[in-house]
Amino acid sequence: MSRIGNMPITVPKGVKVAVQGNLVNVEGPKGKLSQELASSFITVVVKDDLVTVSRANDAKQTKAFHGLYRNLINNMVTGVSTGFTKALVINGVGYKAEVQGKLLVLNLGFSTDFFVAIPDSLKVTVEGNNQKVVVAGYDKQLVGLFASEIRSLRKPEPYKGKGIRYETETIRKKVGKTGVK
Repeated sequence: MSRIGNMPITVPKGVKVAVQGNLVNVEGPKGKLSQELASSFITVVVKDDLVTVSRANDAKQTKAFHGLYRNLINNMVTGVSTGFTKALVINGVGYKAEVQGKLLVLNLGFSTDFFVAIPDSLKVTVEGNNQKVVVAGYDKQLVGLFASEIRSLRKPEPYKGKGIRYETETIRKKVGKTGVK
């Protein structure tokens, strides 16, 4: 029995959830999201301010879809009402970031700068002396994907900790060479 799938989703004020066949639409003050249900064994019911997800049988794949779609719908409801943020910390001498219009310009110690196009539904801000990049948006998948693309430009290295890391991430540092004695 899926414990996550059985929990009902509470819909806050100002958010509308509509189910049309296999398509779930969520609309709120921050934006509009939709998710198609790939399994015909999963049903979504909207009553008052609660959304419940139920399954038709106890097959292993159906149980997996049950929890998955409940969480996806919950993320959509949370996203259009409050939104999601991911913070990245840039660590290194001379490393910096700045936003120029719809571009994020990153100087990461290479001979040229990186120019990353910011998607329309995301908002990117640079804080703290060009050392912290905050990605905000209403689509959790898009926020995480864009943050991982930024991080992949210069992953943190284990000796000095230079690079781009998530704010919640900790880097285990290695001990360098000690030399010949």
